[in-house]
Amino acid sequence: MDEAGAASTASPSTPPPPPPIAQLGSDQVLSVLRLLPPDAVLSFAATCRTFRAWASSDALWEALCRRDWGARAAAALAERRRERGRGVPWRRVYAEVARLGALSARRVPMKGGASPRPRASHSLNLVAGWLVLFGGGCEGVCLGRHLDDTWVAYAGNGAGRSPTVLSWQQLASGTPSGRFSHSCTLVGDALVLFGGINDRGQRLNDTWIGHIICEEPRRMRISWRLLEVGPLAPPPRGAHAACCVDDKYIVIHGGIGLYGSRLGDTWLLDLSNGLRSSSWHQIGNTWPLPPPRSGHSLTWIGGTRMVLFGGRGSEFEVLNDVWLFDISDHYPKWKELKYELSSALGEMPFPRVGHSAILALGGKVLVYGGEDSQRRRKDDFWILDVPALLQFESGSKKMTKRMWKKLRVDGQCPNYRSFHGACVDTSGCCVYIFGGMVDGLVHPAEALGLRFDGQLYQVELALHL
Repeated sequence: MDEAGAASTASPSTPPPPPPIAQLGSDQVLSVLRLLPPDAVLSFAATCRTFRAWASSDALWEALCRRDWGARAAAALAERRRERGRGVPWRRVYAEVARLGALSARRVPMKGGASPRPRASHSLNLVAGWLVLFGGGCEGVCLGRHLDDTWVAYAGNGAGRSPTVLSWQQLASGTPSGRFSHSCTLVGDALVLFGGINDRGQRLNDTWIGHIICEEPRRMRISWRLLEVGPLAPPPRGAHAACCVDDKYIVIHGGIGLYGSRLGDTWLLDLSNGLRSSSWHQIGNTWPLPPPRSGHSLTWIGGTRMVLFGGRGSEFEVLNDVWLFDISDHYPKWKELKYELSSALGEMPFPRVGHSAILALGGKVLVYGGEDSQRRRKDDFWILDVPALLQFESGSKKMTKRMWKKLRVDGQCPNYRSFHGACVDTSGCCVYIFGGMVDGLVHPAEALGLRFDGQLYQVELALHL
């Protein structure tokens, strides 16, 4: 037998060389897996028993949670797991968040004492563990009258179990001046308030910084000051949309300007060098642009991107279009996410204005309430899945039906309402909702048939942690 024949005879008994990744150490493999999307990690796990063990590592899935949800949210979840004494694997936590289908809601009981009047078009934020309620239009008068009061209640930082009963405290009022339909945005542990409408119908364009000063035990105050912004500022407005991008920038869009006109401009306030002074400048004014509107939402979804949804247009039509805005380029750009209505029918919210839209755990924009063109108010909760949205934006049309999902609500669901306040805790799991215009029996004394609510609700993602 010649050498070639001998080689061909021996080759079947020679084991194939291991794949290159099998020659790496486990730490090296885990470092690679941390860079992959979860679907790719699961595909890797299905390859063989060794790979399955690596891909099931609790440390790996905790790292994926931190990467995709942020360090603060993951740390708050870890504290919740420790407090409840449940060693739920991080892989299961990730899976539960990904397939979220329900919420748990309750009306929060308040200790005796003074409490905020029912109102709408106010602001509600959760900062340093404190709920902060400011301004709005009040019960018993036309919404054109303002409130200048500030109320706070300690709700915890989201890391442990939330207090079951809260207590409101009223702070000194008068600064900033009373208003409704303003924006109040969280930047780190400070508040940035802009614009609004006062009781004379005057549109405002002042910018305020509110520093939170915590005092023990369970006491706090807010130190407000007018921000130095120089000679240029957005035109006066109310009912605009605003969000904070990465604790560095405030972005506002649209609203109601002078003489009731709907606005369609976009402005950015750069706070990357601190909160002492800053300047406004207009951005994103190249076509295509979202049509002018008010009462819509603008929600930061991570990185340099935000998503705009709904509102009322210049012809008083109510909208449910979705736009992405990215400020990463030298020329920030808007992009509308267009889809075939036939493929999305029943899979997305109806048009609405005066809703809330906040970023919850797992890259999910939680949309609640609002009203339609006939002022019929809504009580539904929807999630806009950010990963599916970004895949759809990049050309994957099959993501249309995965972008939106209507959630079931267990417990004491907030009733039909619009122009309420909403905010989320550090973990991204717990949302607080206060006030708004609600449906119900209208009494003759209620001006213009407006009815307001003064209850606080807590809505949590239904996760078995």
